[in-house]
Amino acid sequence: MGPQLLSERDNYVDYLDSRREAFARKCEGLAPEQLATRSVPPSTMSLLGMIRHLGEVERIWFRRWLVGEGDPGRLYGPRGADVDWDGAVADQALVDEAWTNWRDEVAFSKEWLAAHDDMDATVDCDHHGVLNVRDIVVHMIEEYAQHLGHADLLREAIDGQKG
Repeated sequence: MGPQLLSERDNYVDYLDSRREAFARKCEGLAPEQLATRSVPPSTMSLLGMIRHLGEVERIWFRRWLVGEGDPGRLYGPRGADVDWDGAVADQALVDEAWTNWRDEVAFSKEWLAAHDDMDATVDCDHHGVLNVRDIVVHMIEEYAQHLGHADLLREAIDGQKG
């Protein structure tokens, strides 16, 4: 029996999960100093910053917008402060916290998506306008895909690992 066709939601979830897994693989086996290695000045981009940033993005789009928790609070400082990137320093406790936060937010998002099939359901996302679930899930796929390119370059610069 060949591959089975997925529902629209399951197809999007499959793409999103594969991007999440690819991102986690890019960061596997690195010490805090390596995860905190910055790209090129003046950028503050690092793999650790990306872990923190993607946890924050998951939190905002799923908890705030799709679930409607209002402002669930930021994980890494006030909006616009870039603490998720700037605060990504080589400290094992910060690395552990970042992974825990990211995994918790991913688990929350996966649980929410598993319980909701209606990709046409809409939410008012303030300055983003009215969006449907599809828009938000596609945005999340896009967010991970964008950062996977960055992660590829960062990882290759750290230890030469490609792919």
